[in-house]
Amino acid sequence: MRILRLRTTGRIYTSNVYLIRGDWKGLSDPNALVDVGADPAVLDHLEELDTGLGKPKIERVVLTHSHSDHMALLPEVSGRYRPEVYAWSPYLDGVDHVLAPGQHLRLGDRDFEVIHAPGHSIDSICLFDGQDGVLFAGDSPVLVRSADGKHEAGFVNALREICLRDVRQIYFGHGEPLLEGARGQLLESLANAREANDRANRVRAEVARPG
Repeated sequence: MRILRLRTTGRIYTSNVYLIRGDWKGLSDPNALVDVGADPAVLDHLEELDTGLGKPKIERVVLTHSHSDHMALLPEVSGRYRPEVYAWSPYLDGVDHVLAPGQHLRLGDRDFEVIHAPGHSIDSICLFDGQDGVLFAGDSPVLVRSADGKHEAGFVNALREICLRDVRQIYFGHGEPLLEGARGQLLESLANAREANDRANRVRAEVARPG
């Protein structure tokens, strides 16, 4: 598998856009984008890339969620490349397939598992490749740095599911990937999220207790 973050101008607020292709660019290994972003510069970068002879440049698009910085360019990408588009929400224009938890998708030469991860948004997903230990997290806040605040139960359950997998690298919707120590940081994040919720519940119980 090859993962490439596509180039942007830096002048438009956009998510990272990742191209996934197979090591050998085989006809059976669909070229895929994780998110499409909002900056048309990614299309120029795509046109420069060798994505395989005799096959579509982009065959699949997976949206990690429906915020505009991750999907505003979808009409242009769809119009140019005619990919199959996957997303969690059934209400988005231009989506061909609604994802389900535990579903597997072939992206490049790897099979990715869909993990529903509400927290940043109700339709947020992560994508996990068990062969290389790669997690595409979108904007899901999978790194919880402190035990403050409170986290919705659906997100904590998703984080627990992620921690059950051998995650070795995390590619985020914004910023640089985490290429070392990912599993340890995820386990620490789960502990922080659980402690934060336990603390919030204790405070709520104290407030609700009759005087």
